[in-house]
Amino acid sequence: MLAAILILSVLAILFGLLLGFAAMRYKVEGDPIVDQIDAILPQTQCGQCGYPGCRPYAEAIARGEADINQCPPGGEAGIVALADLLGRDVKPLNDEHGEHKEKKTVVIIDEKLCIGCTLCIQACPVDAIVGAAKQMHTVIKDECTGCNLCIPPCPVDCIHIIPVEDDIKTWCWPEPEAELEQPPIEEPV
Repeated sequence: MLAAILILSVLAILFGLLLGFAAMRYKVEGDPIVDQIDAILPQTQCGQCGYPGCRPYAEAIARGEADINQCPPGGEAGIVALADLLGRDVKPLNDEHGEHKEKKTVVIIDEKLCIGCTLCIQACPVDAIVGAAKQMHTVIKDECTGCNLCIPPCPVDCIHIIPVEDDIKTWCWPEPEAELEQPPIEEPV
């Protein structure tokens, strides 16, 4: 019994050393520029850029196959950040891929109209819709990125877009409507 335990322990140590050496020797280096581009992108995984998610779009930008102005959720700020990182000129958002929304939106499902077809669940890239076949579906608002990819496949038009309500975490003081009057500057006599 003791001999079997010792043999298995020695084998485990040998295989562990072999795997550790192989991991260091054959390590696949990722492209650091792809990671930096991916960090700038909004991670909505909406596919509006023409790629299935933010990481494939970042890889295409790094290879020079895609332009930096194809991400509507990233908006002008994302384009400027990508241009700064890559040393390219800033371009306006490509209208072919959609338009940037200033106010973040999510979708809701009118549960009275939902027939449980599951087409919206299949279309959602971030699994923000839950439900079962022939059952009511609902949207997890905290998970929804507002990509609206679930709306076209819905056969009964029970999915609606709503703006995200400000809460204590997202509210900020609004800017004044008009410029404040400045007191006249008195020059010393």
